[in-house]
Amino acid sequence: MTGRAIDAPRQGSTTDFLLAAGSPDAPAVVEAKRVVTYGQLRADVARILAALDARGVAPGSRIAILAENSAFWVAAYLAALHGHVAVPFSTKLPAAEVTRLADWAGCAAVLMDARHERSYGDAFGDRPRVTDADLAGATPPAWPAAEVDLDQDAALMFTSGTTASPKAVRITHRNLRANTASIIEYLGLRADDRMLVVLPFFYCYGASLLHTHLRVGGSLALCNTFTFPETALQMIERERCTGLAGVPSTYQLLLRASSFGTRRLPSLRHLQQAGGKLPPVLIEELVAAQPQARVFVMYGQTEATARLSYLPPDLLHAKLGSIGRGIPGVTLAVVDEHGDPVPPGVAGEIVAAGENISPGYLGDAVATHEKFAGGRLRTGDLAVVDEDGFIFIVDRLADFIKSWGNRVSSQEVEGAALRLTDLVSAAAVGVPDPDAGEAIVLVAVRRRGSTLSEEDIAAHLRATLAKHMVPRSIRLVDALPLNENGKLVKARVRDMVRGAGEA
Repeated sequence: MTGRAIDAPRQGSTTDFLLAAGSPDAPAVVEAKRVVTYGQLRADVARILAALDARGVAPGSRIAILAENSAFWVAAYLAALHGHVAVPFSTKLPAAEVTRLADWAGCAAVLMDARHERSYGDAFGDRPRVTDADLAGATPPAWPAAEVDLDQDAALMFTSGTTASPKAVRITHRNLRANTASIIEYLGLRADDRMLVVLPFFYCYGASLLHTHLRVGGSLALCNTFTFPETALQMIERERCTGLAGVPSTYQLLLRASSFGTRRLPSLRHLQQAGGKLPPVLIEELVAAQPQARVFVMYGQTEATARLSYLPPDLLHAKLGSIGRGIPGVTLAVVDEHGDPVPPGVAGEIVAAGENISPGYLGDAVATHEKFAGGRLRTGDLAVVDEDGFIFIVDRLADFIKSWGNRVSSQEVEGAALRLTDLVSAAAVGVPDPDAGEAIVLVAVRRRGSTLSEEDIAAHLRATLAKHMVPRSIRLVDALPLNENGKLVKARVRDMVRGAGEA
């Protein structure tokens, strides 16, 4: 199956594309204390564009966005896509890093909420700015016409930096539209879908939820307090959310530290998981937790505008542990070091091609050449493909542990550990060892109140894993290091271990 090509070199703005289906009186964004309709959202977008124009910001400028998930963030992003280039920033960055990145990216203006203006205002220097306070009481102007070149940048999205320093990925209007259309197709999204959003919009996965649900005229219910998962479950209930999307840590917390597994949430009709591998045991728990919901296991990267593959829910059990096959319009292959497809069962690197693949990184020709060689995206993920063409990730190339001459998958060790239901999360890393090359260390988090010991975990792993895969040591901690997107950062786990004298 292939996605529909967009042939015209220039079209109306991507904002128009995303808002075309939204009825003026229909809800677009649901916040804790208010509901914003599509009509109100369009009015705020027009207000922001007028304010940028009044401040002398030229069309095509890069516009920084710094705010928590909110109706204002959505309006700011849509305004930037309407003839400018959106540059979303994490609200977790130090002010000095914001200054550096804004200068490096060449941001001409900033859209930020009043809350963050107090702490980050100086980071943007004397750049023109528009805040949510500037919109209050302003008469919305007429909707401005705009056309975009589909192959020009729509946004710069920073990678998550779980294995290396973050980079700014160039996302074109064509990339965004193609990925949005593909996701809508395989999920079967409708105007009555309401997504509970716990992922930040500055993260490509979070942004894709915005793209897809607005495109079909659906709505987004914003939950910014997911550290208290019961709050999120209450919001699903109260707002009758039909969808939930999360990274592995999202579902680990829900399944092992909340009432999600026993609470009936009949409005949920689909659950989306991406942003890293969720161990098969937890996928099985997820299916059992909300049996009325279809579970979509997906795979993606920022360089692919978010999504690359999905596993159809009806194949979850038959292909447990697989990331599926390419989404509509995407071709995936598992290749050797020469770029040739490997036979079934032989490990190789996943490469991808399609209209959703970014043209490259901002200001980094060397990394662009390495990552996008030959017009294909090199994902950096090692995988095998079965006889039916379904892909199974073995590990990130950067996360393999080389111990006693063996290459050990950190994900396999973690998956074995998480069969202990008293564990919420786990991370396996390699640390330098003069004899083994790298010694395997497992760092894990227990359920609250659990008496599970490090020796209990070790005994389980000795009985479960091959001898060369059993960790040399196990550490129980209160929490694992996550980035601002909720994704595990293995480099920080290694630092934790080395700092504790495990090396």
